[in-house]
Amino acid sequence: MSKVVVFTNMTLHGVMQAPGRPDEDRRGGFEHGGWATPYAAMVQAGDSMATIGALLFGRRTYEDFYAVWPKRKDSPFSAMLDNMQKYVASTTLLKGDAAEAVARLKGEPGKDLVVMGSGELVQSLMRGNLVDEYVLLIYPLVLGSGPRLFPDGGAIAALRLVGTKTTTNGVVIATYQPDEPTARKTTEAATH
Repeated sequence: MSKVVVFTNMTLHGVMQAPGRPDEDRRGGFEHGGWATPYAAMVQAGDSMATIGALLFGRRTYEDFYAVWPKRKDSPFSAMLDNMQKYVASTTLLKGDAAEAVARLKGEPGKDLVVMGSGELVQSLMRGNLVDEYVLLIYPLVLGSGPRLFPDGGAIAALRLVGTKTTTNGVVIATYQPDEPTARKTTEAATH
């Protein structure tokens, strides 16, 4: 059985929009694209990518990824990403429910299914209790605006920290796994 791992770059206040390039995603007038590039944290997080069997993307993230990644032959991840299976969840490209499709993929033997970016897909998977692990690269930046990984009104999750690593330039690579909700633990403790 595979695990679903969310692997995301985010600022200290949770913004995940356009970490890689200035022109990556200007929706909503976002002018801070490329904010993660100077930190080179992806290279230091490489050990977290060792168990990737396939990538899961939302349509928009995949289209951007495909337009850029195949041309980046100087990256240490190029060969791996070029040859990796990719799945795209989209209301226009995928028939049926994305969460149901991912649940079927999880049931198959193999390496992990990794979601990179794709905030809306992450929220859908969280609502379906399909995320097994979060690898969050948290950058020491506050940008003031932009879509966040965990938006107001989004899915609820109780997580437990299972690993941390700090890069030399202050990026915290935090690994979390789902935990029982705190309210449930408190209720159970009170009744025992």
